[in-house]
Amino acid sequence: MGQINPVFGSIVPSQQQLALQNNYLAFNAGANDFAQQYLPEVYEAEVERYGNRTLNGFLRMVGAEMPMTSDQVIWSEQNRLHVSYENVAQTGGAGSATLEFALGGNPAVSNAIFPNDTIVVMNPTTGVTLKGVVKTSLPGGLGQQVIAYPFTAANWDALGVGATNLKLFVYGSIFAKGTVGPVDNGLGAGSYKSIQPSFTQYSNNPIIIKDSFQINGSDMAQIGWVEVATEDGTSGYLWYLKSESETRLRFDDYLEMAMVEGELASGAGGVSFAAQQANVQGFGGGINAYGSQGLFSAIQARGNVMSGFSAGTGISDFDQVLKNLDTQGAIEENMLFLNRGLDLDFDDMLGQISGGAVGGTAYGLFENSEDMALNLGFSGFRRGSYDFYKTSWKYLNDASTRGGVAVSGIEGVLIPAGTSTVYDQQLGTNIRRPFLHVRYRASQTEDRRYKNWITGSAGGAYTTNIDAMQVNWLSERCLVTQAANNFVLFQQ
Repeated sequence: MGQINPVFGSIVPSQQQLALQNNYLAFNAGANDFAQQYLPEVYEAEVERYGNRTLNGFLRMVGAEMPMTSDQVIWSEQNRLHVSYENVAQTGGAGSATLEFALGGNPAVSNAIFPNDTIVVMNPTTGVTLKGVVKTSLPGGLGQQVIAYPFTAANWDALGVGATNLKLFVYGSIFAKGTVGPVDNGLGAGSYKSIQPSFTQYSNNPIIIKDSFQINGSDMAQIGWVEVATEDGTSGYLWYLKSESETRLRFDDYLEMAMVEGELASGAGGVSFAAQQANVQGFGGGINAYGSQGLFSAIQARGNVMSGFSAGTGISDFDQVLKNLDTQGAIEENMLFLNRGLDLDFDDMLGQISGGAVGGTAYGLFENSEDMALNLGFSGFRRGSYDFYKTSWKYLNDASTRGGVAVSGIEGVLIPAGTSTVYDQQLGTNIRRPFLHVRYRASQTEDRRYKNWITGSAGGAYTTNIDAMQVNWLSERCLVTQAANNFVLFQQ
């Protein structure tokens, strides 16, 4: 009689009804694990061990988004109203009754001081201050000079003979009875005083940010036993949903991170712009440097940087910030976005002071609603004539970004809540916009603020013969940091 060998290894007959090792399908028995008989206890949903992993939202709190139709955005900012010079040198020599200033030794610095102007001259190192009246003022060239006589001294020696760090500013003028108005200023008889205002111009370039995700048609039809769930609410048993969703969430974060960390190519280190561009896909020996100036770069270039802020020194460190704000725009309401360490330092600093010394805050930025401020994660305090709303900035705490190293270089940023009034060509009216805002490329036929499209032949797309679905994202934008002199960057 012939014998049957169980080639599949599925059943071996037994004389008794027993659950033997060789008569049921074992989960760990090599090739048989696809037909597992006893199901394990499965937690179908992933555990969210990192909480909400997205980082964007910062610019939505402090800025706005506006369209533009050019490769470059240019804006101008006012200069100071009053006539003032720093790094002025005393060149008249010892015992001289006149004072000669070489105004910075820079031909780009124009001489806006005229005869009969009254001036204040200060030595910031020694604290000595003298006032005088201008006799002669010579404009233009490297030899810009002012010859003036002091009111209360025989000469200018008290400022320091040969001192080069003096500050000078005009506070008025003085004329004799019956004299003509301010004239001459080295320009010849009959020329009258006239100071033409100038402005400072800045610009930034939009950058194109792209990302994509691709999944083949077969894997789209493959169900898994893990239920995916992401921060945007995507859920289901198709793993590609998680991949697509996380790619989009990552792209959304990149839109903000690029505006914060953006940097312009400088050609530094002997590397030309063309050489820098040649290293980036799509850039040949181009006409402009690639890159875009982000928030950190703009503040470092045109704003205020405070290093080594410490709660151990009490409120004195922070008062230095206030004193500097007084010299700038003195915007009353400001927001503080801090990493956890500096946030706790602020709490310690405020804890050392009684409530009356700090004062309350009006929460004007949040429609005078403290609940609204708290719901957005802000806590407020008042110091001097300023209101501050502070919050912990996740971007500076996250281990996958600047929070992942012991010393990241940046601990926080102070952003003014002020706005400027401009004429909007598209709306045809004056609008108010915050100092910090995003410009994106758009026209009547193309809006590149946030583009999303699907190509391929799977997932509902029928555009190519590729058996896959490709999801694409694109945005073209740049950050405009206006009045950066009112921003403060806290560094370690």
